[in-house]
Amino acid sequence: MQTTDTTYDNVSHVNHGFQHEEQRPSPYAPSSGINPILPQYPGPQNPQYVLQNSPQPYFSERYSPGQSLDQYTPQTAPVNTHHTVTPGLYLDVNPVHKAASRRKKWPFILCIVITLLVVAGVIAAVLWFYGEFDCFQGRRCKTDNKCVSFSQWCDGEQNCPSGDDEAHCYRLYGSNSLLQMYSRVNQKWENVCSDGWSDNLGMQACEEMGYERNTYVGYEKINSRASSDYMLVKTDSPSSFNLTSFLSRSSDCPSNKAVALKCIDCGRNNGRRIVGGTTVTSKGVWPWQVSLQISGNHLCGGSVITPYWIITAAHCVQEFSNARDWTVYAGYLTRAEMGLATGNSVNRIVMHNFDPRTNENDIALMKLNRPLTITSDVMPVCLPNKGMYFAAPRECYVTGWGALFSGGPASQTLQEAKIQLIDRTTCNSRAVYNGRITDTMICAGKLEGGVDSCQGDSGGPLVIKENSLWWLVGDTSWGDGCAFRNKPGVYGNVTYFLDWIHEQMRRY
Repeated sequence: MQTTDTTYDNVSHVNHGFQHEEQRPSPYAPSSGINPILPQYPGPQNPQYVLQNSPQPYFSERYSPGQSLDQYTPQTAPVNTHHTVTPGLYLDVNPVHKAASRRKKWPFILCIVITLLVVAGVIAAVLWFYGEFDCFQGRRCKTDNKCVSFSQWCDGEQNCPSGDDEAHCYRLYGSNSLLQMYSRVNQKWENVCSDGWSDNLGMQACEEMGYERNTYVGYEKINSRASSDYMLVKTDSPSSFNLTSFLSRSSDCPSNKAVALKCIDCGRNNGRRIVGGTTVTSKGVWPWQVSLQISGNHLCGGSVITPYWIITAAHCVQEFSNARDWTVYAGYLTRAEMGLATGNSVNRIVMHNFDPRTNENDIALMKLNRPLTITSDVMPVCLPNKGMYFAAPRECYVTGWGALFSGGPASQTLQEAKIQLIDRTTCNSRAVYNGRITDTMICAGKLEGGVDSCQGDSGGPLVIKENSLWWLVGDTSWGDGCAFRNKPGVYGNVTYFLDWIHEQMRRY
């Protein structure tokens, strides 16, 4: 975590996120021996013929270094290196005749090309008709490509072998956490009317999104401005215990109040920050920050999102994918404290489809063997909801035990830095990252440099405060150096991955 006021222009360092045994890669310095040294042939001794700014001549058996150029006479005619003609072969070439011949062939070649394109188009149309048209009124399952009609999605019955059609039927929307259900009738998300709602239904809805029943907090009734329909609790008792069977689409909500659901107590911090400080001195300030270690060495940061689940960066676990190698430390400020603690073992690592060439999809999840005990020092951060928009230049914070300067050692004490979001257009400009920022990433930092995340901060949280709660908007991913001018930090876009996160929590 670099928080000095020094501005750097040197971008020779690449933020590699972490290095094993706390070592950081050294700068890539240009090597004087990067080009191979070729043997040098001495020129003729007497006289010397040297061409200025030209390489040494090649000496063949037809010419020796001791022979003067005046005495040297080539034994054969110079070779035409562009068009070699076999000796004795007679060619009667008429350029005018050849040009006319070429012109006659062009229509024929063009006709063949057009015919091939037409045939390819017909084949593609047939394949599309028989492969896609039969699913025009539905969607395909991920695993076996089975076509399931729209009316069967989110109907309470599993039609896809892997349950894809029932996996994303509920979501929380906006900073008020409005509960919404996907309507299979009009293929839209609808608010859930609070009439007839209960905590038991609330627990079931939270479970559908991957949360544990024992983390459930409750629900509120808030005024709804929905211009479309609602999902309303049925008055008759369904025979099934599936939550979907309790709800039906309705054009009216008598109370005009919708359900706002709280599946977990999150985003609250209890410590006191030092204004302008960079070293965290109170454990409760960032209670979701964890250290991910192998054999007692801090490699990456992470964020607590439930007592069982940790979010980190995929590049942290790509080469260390064995869950048994990792230990998670939560509720500590210094690495010295962690050295005396036991930590929490990891049961499972779930990595997204990470591309190390482009750094796309740089997010991963760790599930612990035992749940963390939630205290004032250990608290989940809130996952952002759909419909929450954090626009530049919004103020945000990044934390971790990363290096204090590019290429330096990891910090012994938790550090924090106040930075701001940078819009994607600016970050993709030629002067910054020249088009390398995709939808799976967000930029944050200061274009003038001086404050940034650094090696060892990877996987750690980028958080924003809204409605008195802290929301996880990014996981530290990559950057060119640390705190260099026009090279801000790049973070995994957590909002982009929401469906994937809830799917893994629900599955495992």
